Amino acid sequence: MPNLKVMPEEKLYGFASGKNLMEIMLDAGLFIDNACGGKGLCGKCRVKITEGDAGEPGETERGILKAEELEQGVRLACLAYPVSDITIELLQKEKKHDVLASGYMPDFDFGPDIVKVPVTIHKPTLADQTPFENQIIEQVGAEALVGHDGATGYLGFDYTALREHSMLPGEYTAVIHDGKVIALEPGDTTGSLYGVAIDIGTTTVVCSLVDMLTGEELGHASEINAQKFFGLDVLTRITYEIENPEDGREKLQKAIVGSINKMVKSICDEHGLTQDQIYEVTVGANCTMMHMLMGVDARPIGKAPFAPVFARAKDIKASDIGLKAAPGARLYCLPSVSAYIGADIVAGAYVCDLKHQKGNVMFIDIGTNGEIVLAADGKLMSCSCAAGPALEGMNISSGMRAAEGAIEDIHINEDGVDLKIIGDCEPAGICGSGILTVTKELLRTGIVRKTGAFVKADKFDESDYRSKYIAVDEEGKRSFRMTDGSNGSDPLYITQGDVRQVQLAKGAILSGFMALMRKAGIGMEDLDRVLIAGQFGAHLPAESITGTGILPFEVEDRIEYVGNTSKTGAYMALMSGTVKRQMEALAHDMDYLELGATDNYERLLSECLIFPVFK
Repeated sequence: MPNLKVMPEEKLYGFASGKNLMEIMLDAGLFIDNACGGKGLCGKCRVKITEGDAGEPGETERGILKAEELEQGVRLACLAYPVSDITIELLQKEKKHDVLASGYMPDFDFGPDIVKVPVTIHKPTLADQTPFENQIIEQVGAEALVGHDGATGYLGFDYTALREHSMLPGEYTAVIHDGKVIALEPGDTTGSLYGVAIDIGTTTVVCSLVDMLTGEELGHASEINAQKFFGLDVLTRITYEIENPEDGREKLQKAIVGSINKMVKSICDEHGLTQDQIYEVTVGANCTMMHMLMGVDARPIGKAPFAPVFARAKDIKASDIGLKAAPGARLYCLPSVSAYIGADIVAGAYVCDLKHQKGNVMFIDIGTNGEIVLAADGKLMSCSCAAGPALEGMNISSGMRAAEGAIEDIHINEDGVDLKIIGDCEPAGICGSGILTVTKELLRTGIVRKTGAFVKADKFDESDYRSKYIAVDEEGKRSFRMTDGSNGSDPLYITQGDVRQVQLAKGAILSGFMALMRKAGIGMEDLDRVLIAGQFGAHLPAESITGTGILPFEVEDRIEYVGNTSKTGAYMALMSGTVKRQMEALAHDMDYLELGATDNYERLLSECLIFPVFK
């Protein structure tokens, strides 16, 4: 078996012949930027081959890589096929990411589905042969055995709780869920009841450790979604599942479950706890991520008519999918509405109490898919628009995630280009908030027209400061020069293609926004509030949202930020069985509008593609 050697660590990884370098690296658990899912489109999986043969670069690689890169041995991992032992140097490193873990929290009454009750098992006698199970049931009492359907009384034991113990006489604690004893613990452990609330996003995952007796969030951990190795958006991961029918689904599930287990262990270690003190895990996620967490076929979500395998809430044993927690611990997955209005959006609608809002309120989660919910006097309508990956920094020539080295804000003026960089270090690329801000600045300064086209440099006088920022390549293509490479690195540009990607994203989101308002029969003057949720939206100033035309200028003073409502919703479900039932009812009450099936949608979309004009 040939070996892959990775420098400078000099680690060796065996691999099977016939795989490309990206597949080999994924199997080895090595980081590689895989934005396009290995299709040879994004050009971000660059590695440097220092020894060994990976075949000759083809036309695609030669079109993406510079001549000097090819001379130095740089290749695209997804298009390089090693034929023997090979040594590579990694050109990418995982950077530290700032992940949003907090958000607006409404008042609600605590009442977890899981409770603990101390019990005593008495030594049986010939005169009293009451089974141990019956002794416990009698002591627990009917009140603690109320099921979700409201029925009371003897609903029994989970048989595993009987199997796990020898049932010697003594003091025990019964762990009860939905009218059933799910575990029996020696001694009095009623002072220890912990849970975990999780938001699984396509890009990021946040876990919060919660003391279920007090409701206190003790701490949280966050990471980039471990499924990034298989693609950075949901469709790329679904494609991976399609192209790897034997083990694709299993690998995607294993990646996210393993990541959650690692994060939960990390938080527990910080607070002197163990994972077997975790009794419930609640999860908010989009519909695709929920399928992949559960190990359920996500392929139908990726093709028309986009019908998911399930949308209802799921309440199962945590151990069923490999989560490490207490014996009998539960996993609750919040409900979805449809393939593209997931549990994360249901959570947001519930947290913001859209059902009971007076007037007209728009809720928007801006990301790879823009999910929008309009509450018009209590009636909820939703839609999802394919914004594409540009707003996450993907499909952008110098794009990257919101990590150290990413340009997140920019201002163009006569004296130069002012950059704000995450980590206060040298710029390495531009993230989603940065690409929106620079687009707004290009529109404000007149460097880009409302059609999205760059103005020709010769349209400006030589004395006009804007002319020096427009670069023209050998083919006559225009771009905006953000950095000049004076720090020794390559210059960073915003190309015409980058602006087009933002234009498509903004058109998709604005068209969804307008379609819902038209469906409800309301105008811009009738809209009372616009709530922006999610990781990405939290980093966007209102002037960037309206300045690029994602939303109209008229709503700028009505924009409010509500943070990570998906995780907040998961927390509320963890702490209240009533919240779970109400979320399930809310998901059932939310209408879904399929944009592609609405009248004159193509015309609406074309109108929404036009950028706003600054006065």
